[in-house]
Parts: sequence; structure tokens; C-alpha cells
Amino acid sequence: MTRQARPWVARLSGWLEPALVVVTVAALAVGAVLWVFGLRGAADGLWIAATVAAFVPALFWMIAALVKGRTGVDLIAVLSLAGTLWVGEYLAGALIAVMLAGGRALDAAAERRASRDLRALLEHAPRSARRRVGDEVTVIPLGQVVVDDVLVVATGETVPVDGRILNTVAALDESVLTGEPLQVERGSGEPVRSGVVNVGDAFEMRASATAAESTYAGIVRLAEQAGAENAPVVRLADRYAAWFLPLALVVAGAAYAISGSPVRAVAVLVVATPCPLLLAAPVAIVSGLSQASRMGVVVRGGGALESLGHATTLVMDKTGTLTAGRPQVVEVVAAPGRETTEMMRLAASVDQVSPHVLAEAIVTEALAREIDLSAPTEVAEQPGRGVSGTVDGRRVDVGKLPDSCTGADWARAVVNRASLDSAAIAWIVVDGDLAAAILLRDPLRRHAPRTIRRLREAGLNRLVMLTGDRPEPAREVATVLGLDEVYAEQSPADKVDAVRREREHAVTVMVGDGVNDAPALAAATVGVAMGARGSTASSEAADIVLTTDRLDRLADAMDTARWSRRIAVQSAVVGMSMSLLAMIVAAVGWLPPAAGALLQEGIDVAVILNALRALRGNPALRTELAPDTEAMLRRFAGEHDALRDALGLLRAAADRLAERSGDETALSAVETAYRFLVDELLPHEEAEETELYPALATPLGSVEATATMSRTHAEIHRLTMRIGNHLRLARTTGRIGSDQIDDLLACLYGLYTLLQLHFRQEEENYFTLADDEAEYVSLPTESGVKSTLRP
Repeated sequence: MTRQARPWVARLSGWLEPALVVVTVAALAVGAVLWVFGLRGAADGLWIAATVAAFVPALFWMIAALVKGRTGVDLIAVLSLAGTLWVGEYLAGALIAVMLAGGRALDAAAERRASRDLRALLEHAPRSARRRVGDEVTVIPLGQVVVDDVLVVATGETVPVDGRILNTVAALDESVLTGEPLQVERGSGEPVRSGVVNVGDAFEMRASATAAESTYAGIVRLAEQAGAENAPVVRLADRYAAWFLPLALVVAGAAYAISGSPVRAVAVLVVATPCPLLLAAPVAIVSGLSQASRMGVVVRGGGALESLGHATTLVMDKTGTLTAGRPQVVEVVAAPGRETTEMMRLAASVDQVSPHVLAEAIVTEALAREIDLSAPTEVAEQPGRGVSGTVDGRRVDVGKLPDSCTGADWARAVVNRASLDSAAIAWIVVDGDLAAAILLRDPLRRHAPRTIRRLREAGLNRLVMLTGDRPEPAREVATVLGLDEVYAEQSPADKVDAVRREREHAVTVMVGDGVNDAPALAAATVGVAMGARGSTASSEAADIVLTTDRLDRLADAMDTARWSRRIAVQSAVVGMSMSLLAMIVAAVGWLPPAAGALLQEGIDVAVILNALRALRGNPALRTELAPDTEAMLRRFAGEHDALRDALGLLRAAADRLAERSGDETALSAVETAYRFLVDELLPHEEAEETELYPALATPLGSVEATATMSRTHAEIHRLTMRIGNHLRLARTTGRIGSDQIDDLLACLYGLYTLLQLHFRQEEENYFTLADDEAEYVSLPTESGVKSTLRP
């Protein structure tokens, strides 16, 4: 019977299984001592008592299984215990009793170990909050927190609900949600999720959701539902047990019919008890769930985990899934006669109530500009279209361009700019008039290209992107990632139809993060929500939630799913094969009941220990990254972040040169860019070449893995020296000659483009190995991708 099915059964099992082990082992041991001293009758009495002690709960487990429509090991256990009493093999009966009690206890311990990471989520759940009203701070039950409450989070306390930080920079440990070992900092106005721990000074926050609607509550609900009992591989185990039971009875009957000895028949039943199949499958699947949870993947149940391992089609949303989910406001363009700050205030005021990532970016930008927001009323959100509400008596709509709005000249310019820059547009309509537009860009996730390659290697042969965004940025993302199909300007209904079409042809996984993705997640074979930044609706509709804000965890989850099922089937098949062989040996009379009981005990212990291998993941996908190399990767990644902002000097110099035709201002701009190249960039590239790349040779499998990057370094150095030669010629005349301009422009623009590409390649292929957010690191090699558990 399922120990997690009812609380009272779980509590009963908590003391019954250990007590049964103590009773049966004690009876067996004391009986053996009495037998050695010649007290055969007393010894048999104790062994009979041990057999009966195991027979009673075994009978209960058998009845419970039959009520649920399952047959298998419990029935065989009852028959073998009764058989030993019938034929007078009391020692064998006691050994079976110990075997049954020990197997149950070992199985329970294995499940407890496998599911401890899931239970940790439940134990960490906050239960109270500190609410400040005026100068008074009181501790209140978590359920009493309402939206807009000002809460105080003390050092070491768990953030009780979702909200925004008010007064300072907060240092937070998000490892409970994400599995990431390093703390992060969130500034004033930034969102903070429930469940994270304050590791710095106390801070204040304003609640944006109640406890029931917050991030951690949704994850806890998923964890409470997680379990292996409904996994298809476990149901497969039940089906195998259905034929294993009659086979054992047929072999036992044949042994009795041929030999006329009931002892042989009982010996056959003994070695068939308990079937390792039903022990191995749940332990392996629960171990897989635990392994996934440590990577930041919360799975509703074993069925979803196994379906994930069988999937061949992946459908993905773009915003917040393939892209970083942290779009930034590029520009606010107001209609003639409108003021940009006021338009920003109105849009952000309405967007305060929207969970969409674009809305969050607008609110964050407004708070960063220290714009005072108003509380909206009569708010309504239409998935895929936008949000509307009343702000200070004016009706404000933020989202897609309404059909009733005609295109003014300024609006057409905004559309053109967005098309060229692959930016998203949030249109602002005030009292029915098109008033402004906010341009936002959402960069591609750093891990996305490598994750797509890993997903293909994991067995996904069709990758489809669905997005409500315009075709231009959608096609750009699809081209960079090498996706098979892209559908732009999709409404929620369109996404559901697309997912259903894909599901008709293959096992389909849908990944999304917003409210408008929830119907599509529910329509997929397996719905995966990017829960770290996703909405409550998408998380509730999903079968799997990625609590880390990283798509590559999906590839890790697929590896885990395939490895867990492989271990489960392997343990079951090997255990059954050994049991069948032992049954044949017992049937011909070469294995007496007592010896058979000892042999079967060894088989059961072996398959459970083998099933627990699923906790550690596939060793073939694990390699080591030296701590010094990891620290070096982080150092160079930090230098990249600093250098990236300065790359604009190259483009600015080229633009100035094209505008001013080589005058003194153009010469000064090129000089500034050249000094950046010589003083900052080239030393960085040289250090990578001499320090980092040799250190990466071992984890990447070969020095050839960095050969193309070394060639790029040489080209960067060549172009820099060419720019320097041009400057030496220009310094003699005080201006850049007309015959130099074309070549110098080619060098500057070319170097700018080359460095942008080079930075992205290094970040995707190398720096992600030691990403500060990663607990599991994925290593690209010449033969594939390996994953390692960071110590």
C-alpha cells in the first residue's frame, strides 16, 4: 500500500516497520541460540512467532493492494509465510519474516532519503510576517498579510510573500528556490520572492501578493503533489507483477506436481518474495524527483518526469523563456504635446498589477527614475493584448496597438526603430488617444544556444517557438538558436491550437512563463513553467516548474528523467531475472527454503541500493571543473561585463568619423577608442589566451576546443594594430585623411561587430561553466555535453 496515500498510514508505518524489524530479528536470533543449545521446541516457537508477526501486516498489505486493484509481492509473501508454517519450515518462515520486514524498512528509508529535498521545501515555508503600521511593528500570521502591507524582514528571516523592496539594498539567499549557492543583491524597487532568506541587514518591503498567491506557496503545492506512485514506470511494474505472480504459482505447482514435495513448492514461493520489481521502480523514480528538485526542477509526479524523458517535440514561448525575461526600457517616445515622464508614470501605474515580464520592466524602470506611481482602479488584463485601468481619472491602456488607432508619423517612426533594433513596443493609450510608446529589448538568455543543442542531444527532434511578439524579433531569435518552426503574433488561443497540433504527432513539452501561456501548458503532454519569474497561473497549469530562472535546467531534467527510468527498469529486470533463476533452482530441489530466503534478501537489498543510484545522476554526464578554473572563469566573466559597456566607443568613433569626415573631433573619438583597445581590451584577450584557455583544455577535452577563439584573438589584435597605424599617419597632419576614412570605418565597425560576436561565444561556451547561478554545470565537449555537480 502507498505509504504517502494517507497521513495515518504514514504515521503507522513510521513505527510499524522498525518495530517489525526488531521483533522478527530478535525472534530469529534468540531462536538460533536456543536451537544451538538443543532447545529445538523453544526455537521453533520463537520462529513461528516471528512468522506470524510478519504474516499479519503482510495480510493487511495484500488486502490493501487488492482493494486498489493491484496484486503481486504481498500475495506471494502471504503464501510463502503460510507455506512455511504448513510444511514445518519454521526457520525459513522466520527468515522470510526478517526479509519482509527488512525490505519494507529499507524501502521506506530509501524513499525518505530520495524525497528529503522535496520535504525541505515544505519545512522551509514561512508561517508569520512582521507588519509595520506607522512606527509599530507586529508579528502576524502569514494568512493575514494583504497586498500593499509594509513588511519588515529581519536578518536570517524568510521573505514571507512576494513584493518589492522599499528602503535599501537587500542581500538574499535564494538557494531554497533556485539551488544556487551564492547570495544575490536586490535594490530598492526590485521584486523579491517569498521563500528567499535575508542574509544581510533588515529591510522593508511592500507586499504585492498574499501568501497563497506568492511564489513559494505555489512551489509548496507542487512539492506536496510530487510522488512516484503514479509514474507510468511504476504502473508498468504493477503489470509485470501481474504476470510474475501466476508464473511463480505455476512454477511452485509444477515443482510440487513433479516431486510430490510441498517443501519445494514453498521454496519457490520463498525466492519469489518479495518481487524486487515493485521495490526498485518507486525508489528510482522518487530518487529522480529528488535529483530534479536539487537542480531547481519541481515535478508534480513521476508520470510527468517519465513523459519528459519520452518527449520528442518542444514548444517554447519566447519572452521569459528563450530570452532573459528581464527586458529593459530602451526609450520612451511620447506623441507631440505629451510629456515622456508623465506617460511613463501612467503606464507604470497600470502595470503594477500585471505579472507580465514587460510590465515588470516598465514598473522597475519607473521606480529607478524615482517616479511616484498611483494606485490604479478598474483594472482589467486581457491575455495577449495588455492591461487597462483608471489612473487619476484617466483611462489608460498599455499593450498592443489597438485596432482603432491610426498610425501617426511619430508612431510609424517608432515601429521602424523597433523593427531595426528587434525591440518590443508597449503602446500607451490615454482616454482613447494614442499617447506614447515604450521600446523594450529582451536579450537572449546566455545559456539558450547551448541549451538548445543539449535538448536536441537529449532526443528532442522538433523545436517550435510561439510568441505574441512581432515576426521580426521572433525570426531573429529563431535564426540564432536554429529552431525548426516559429509562429509570431500568437494569441493564447492560437498557442493552444499549435500545441494540440504538435501533440497529435508526438509527445510534446510546452515551456512558458506568463498568464497567457497557462492554457497552452495545460494542453501539452508535459507543461513546464519558468516559475522563478512566471505567473501563478502558468505554474499551476504546469506539470513541472523550473524554480531557477534558467532554461538549461530543462535539459538537466530530461537527462534525469531518462536516467531514472533506466535505473528503475534495470533494477527490476535484473532482480526479476535473479529471482526467476532462483525459482528454477528451488524447483529442482537444490535450494531449500531457508537458504532461498537468505538469497532473496540479498537480491532485494541489491536492487534497492542500485535504484538509489538515480540520486546521483548519470556518471557518464559528470566531469570535474577545478576550483581554480572556476574562479578564473568568474574573473574573466566579470571583466567581460565591464568591457562590454565600453565597446560602444568603437561604434561611436565610427559614427563620428562618418559624420565629420576626419576632423579633429573624429580623430579624438578614434584616439579614445584606440586607447581602450590597447589599455583594456588587448590585455584582457592576452590573459585569456595564456591563462584561461590552457586551463579549459582538460574540462573541454582538448586544446582544439578553444582554437577558433584563439584565431579570433589574433584577428582582434590585427585590426587594433591597423587602427593604430592609421592614427600614426593622422597625427602628422592633425586630421584623418580622406584616403583613410573608408578603411578606418571598416576596421572600427568590423572590430565592434567581431567583439560583440566573440563576447557572446565565450559567454555561451565557456563562462556559463561557472555561472554564478549554476549548481549543475554543463560542459560542451567535442563529443557532446557533460554535466557536473558543483561541490
